Amino acid sequence: MQKLSESLESSVTPLTCTPLADWHREHGARMTSFAGWNMPLHFSSGILQEHLGVRKFGGLFDISHMGRFRITGPDAVTFLRRVLTNDAARLELWQAQYTILAQEVGSALDDAYLFRFPDGYCLVVNAANTEQDWHHLKEHAKGLSVALEDITGTTGMLAVQGPRTEELLQKLLTEGQLPPPARNSVSEARLLDIDLRISRTGYTGEPVGFELFLPAEHTLRVWEGLVEAGESLGIRPVGLGARDTLRLEAGLTLFGHELGLAPDGTPIPVFAAPSASVAVNLAPDRGDFIGRRALEAQSAAYRSYRQGTTHPHESLPRLIRPLAILGPGVARQGDEVYWHGQKVGWVTSGTVVPYWVFTGEEANAVPTEKTARRAIALAYLNAEVPQEAFVEVNVRGRTLPARVVRRHGRSDLPPYFRPIIVQ
Repeated sequence: MQKLSESLESSVTPLTCTPLADWHREHGARMTSFAGWNMPLHFSSGILQEHLGVRKFGGLFDISHMGRFRITGPDAVTFLRRVLTNDAARLELWQAQYTILAQEVGSALDDAYLFRFPDGYCLVVNAANTEQDWHHLKEHAKGLSVALEDITGTTGMLAVQGPRTEELLQKLLTEGQLPPPARNSVSEARLLDIDLRISRTGYTGEPVGFELFLPAEHTLRVWEGLVEAGESLGIRPVGLGARDTLRLEAGLTLFGHELGLAPDGTPIPVFAAPSASVAVNLAPDRGDFIGRRALEAQSAAYRSYRQGTTHPHESLPRLIRPLAILGPGVARQGDEVYWHGQKVGWVTSGTVVPYWVFTGEEANAVPTEKTARRAIALAYLNAEVPQEAFVEVNVRGRTLPARVVRRHGRSDLPPYFRPIIVQ
């Protein structure tokens, strides 16, 4: 979602605090300024251990900084179909969908998640884009019978991600049920005697994961209950640092990196990102929406590439591709990528991630006690660069060998996310 800043808390500009800010400070978090919010970067164990903890056991994330808008009224669906790339008309009650706020040129103003509840729709957007998105939506709501309400300050939002998190939530349920075991399903329940909404969504790539919506005044109570009950399961609080490394390992896009503007300042087409296939609905009965014509051209180009065309299309000249770094070193955003001596793009995100070494056959493999580390990246590359191509990344004048890969890990064999290691 939004670019992570590791700058320390500013002493000049007052920062907005989530309902858990004091708890984080009291429990040893290193706090950071992020999108105007005072957020935990990591706790005492550090980013690498938090990353590993999520993958083997689970983690608790404070995501109350995300923007949340309630949308109601007779024209709510008409409005949402106009401003979002996915089709709100196809969203059933107690379901969610990933979507994009597109611009007419076919790039992303932001990416978001839309939830449908009995009392209206809830659109969750990136923290740094909340104000921009609010003005954008208000402008396009003119003339329609639709009500927009910013509920960011009156609600809390938590993420509970990892293999043992379903067991954790089941322990704390006092009424109702968890959502059905399908991604993007939603339910209403009581947890620790607090009414809240639970969705099977998340930003870590974990096969098992949930997000909780609840009144702001009850956020601390639920959080402390989750922390206490999660301790025996190995589930602990996690900061923004590991949230970023987890999403990169899962190949999930981050606004300001894989969405928005490229390192050369040009707009990144929405279909350059791998998530576009689930975020954009171009069905004939979908009707017009912002950016549709540009996205149709990008979609046609993407299908052409999937069919083996190597000639670049003007509407989609580059694609976001995972890179496995094969030598010692770390690639970072903006580093140039070369293929056969020619510059073919840039790294959009890069880091070193730890991983558990697994043992056993695919479906029954389990993590051992052994860990290792690897350097990985996502890159915005010319479309003609083939899958499995060997490339080079220029890191401050030094060349790092790398390979274009299909993905860094897989989420299709629950309960574990499994790393794919390139030797």
